[in-house]
Amino acid sequence: MSIHAHLHPDAQRALDDQQRRARASSIIIAILGTILLALIMALLILRPPLIVARPPFFVTAPKRIIDLPEPPTITPFKRPTPSPGGSRNPVLVSLTRSDRSIPAPDLAIPTETDAYGSGKSDGIGAGDGFNPGDPGGPPPGIPPTQRCSKTKRLARLAETGGSPRIDDAVVETLRWLKTTQDPSGSWGQNHKVGMTGFALLAYLGHCETPVSVEFGASCTDAIVYLLDLGMKNNGKLGTNLGAKHWPYEHAIATYALAEALSFARLHGYNIPHHAEITQMAGQWIIDNQHPSGGWDYSYDESSSRGGDLSITGWHLQALKACSLTGLDFRNMRACVRKGLDYTGGRQATNGGFGYSGTQPAGGLGIHSLTGVGVLCHQIWDRGSSHAARKGIRYLTENAPFEYNTTKADLYAHYYTSQAILRYGGPRWESYNRAFASDLMEAQMPDGSFKKPGGGMKPQAVAATFAQDTPEGIHYRNCLCALMLEVYYRYLPGTGK
Repeated sequence: MSIHAHLHPDAQRALDDQQRRARASSIIIAILGTILLALIMALLILRPPLIVARPPFFVTAPKRIIDLPEPPTITPFKRPTPSPGGSRNPVLVSLTRSDRSIPAPDLAIPTETDAYGSGKSDGIGAGDGFNPGDPGGPPPGIPPTQRCSKTKRLARLAETGGSPRIDDAVVETLRWLKTTQDPSGSWGQNHKVGMTGFALLAYLGHCETPVSVEFGASCTDAIVYLLDLGMKNNGKLGTNLGAKHWPYEHAIATYALAEALSFARLHGYNIPHHAEITQMAGQWIIDNQHPSGGWDYSYDESSSRGGDLSITGWHLQALKACSLTGLDFRNMRACVRKGLDYTGGRQATNGGFGYSGTQPAGGLGIHSLTGVGVLCHQIWDRGSSHAARKGIRYLTENAPFEYNTTKADLYAHYYTSQAILRYGGPRWESYNRAFASDLMEAQMPDGSFKKPGGGMKPQAVAATFAQDTPEGIHYRNCLCALMLEVYYRYLPGTGK
């Protein structure tokens, strides 16, 4: 007999349900395990390659090619040792030949023009209308780099009645200047700023700049000397700001720095603080104009004299050069209008321009500042005005150039030569016949110029250029160089 135990039907059903759940759980776990394993395998198979940092590489940028007549060689620049009495502010990075280009200027290069002697009008003195090439107006268009090519300089000399010997004479004088430069970068004794400005203008008049082959270091030293002073004096260019004549020096040096800045932008190099000091110096001129419209000694705005045309002429030249740098100057247009109104007010009924009034400077029998008045009108687009034309007639009838007589007023003829050349025509041809030959004959073998007057005292006011002091000799050599450059020199270096 066997004994069989039978589960209760309800217990059997519970057992069957438990078995089904166990099988389902096993299947689910198996599926999940398979999926997890597949994911792990996929990650292992599809894992991206390890990113290894690679060292950076550099590509040399193409050099900027400057279109100069000769390949520019930058003479290594060595800053002069400061004198024991003071220190100089560091303003210039050493300019040496390297594989890197000279730094480009910080501001955009001003738009160039082919107009000769007109420049930006700023709406100032549009004149009474003329045709290009007519007497009194600007000659036909001239390329902006005209004086930077010897071929073009010689062509321009031929067009304006000069000879190749004139260009050679200019180079000889520039070489003489180079030998007389002080280690500080300056020239002169009592008026170092003004005399340095004159020398720099003479270099620039021949397109000699910091990138020039022969005169590059000399130009650089001169610019740095002026910039150092400007940094020490907040833009004021003078060694003795208590001297009443320092406005002359400030204006001449500002003119030189502004024209040098235009060249820097034209040729694509940069000297630190050049634009900054030029702007400060130019703004000082505008902000310290006498209410009369002129400029006076010590920049005295309360003087009853109201300035004089000699001082005013340099300030209007400086402002013209500043206006062409592309820098922004407050109240420039209003300042120039007042300056030109003041200039026009110095003209006498005979067409000559006076000093502080309409009378000749220093009680001379001739209005020696007539060239100043005419040139100021011309560079500010009033060359066709009645005042300018009347002044030209006075000049050609009363101011012939004679180096070996009492008429050798080099200061007056610095202006007169520019004014008559700009006018052109038969009046320039007549003036030039004596002008060129007399200047060439006065040059000595070392490039300097002999004392003017032929043993007589020139009929001129404060004729420092006729003195045989080191500063007097330097002054007349700069004036003579600038006068010889008149054939191809125009203001400033951008061709305007």
